[in-house]
Amino acid sequence: MELKFSAIPENEAFARMVVSAFLVQANPTLSIVSEVRTAVSEAVTNAIVHAYEETSGYVMLRAWIDENDIRLEIEDQGKGIENIEQAMQPFYTSHPEQERTGMGFALMQSFMDHVRVQSSLGNGTIVFMQKRLHENDE
Repeated sequence: MELKFSAIPENEAFARMVVSAFLVQANPTLSIVSEVRTAVSEAVTNAIVHAYEETSGYVMLRAWIDENDIRLEIEDQGKGIENIEQAMQPFYTSHPEQERTGMGFALMQSFMDHVRVQSSLGNGTIVFMQKRLHENDE
């Protein structure tokens, strides 16, 4: 699946709904759906809040179901992340003046089996995530 949408706050809920509908074909548990939805929500929110700031842009959501895993990519063409290691620390935010609890990477990592971030200043960011869909499968 590949979906491109405007980086506006209303589309964060839209991305959650789309991922939920996409997951149905794999017959996951409700807790797996909830965890994947939350991780996608955090990644999309980052693109909306941090990537574009004063400009407009798009978010690209890609998803694949392979055997027992879902793989996701959330991509923006925004300003990029200068220090990925720092950004992935719990409670780190690029907007400390706002009442935010961080960029959500720690939350994504707690819900997904694998999270990797690729970013280039001025060229955007891609968040790669993967999760096993059935806990008893290897």
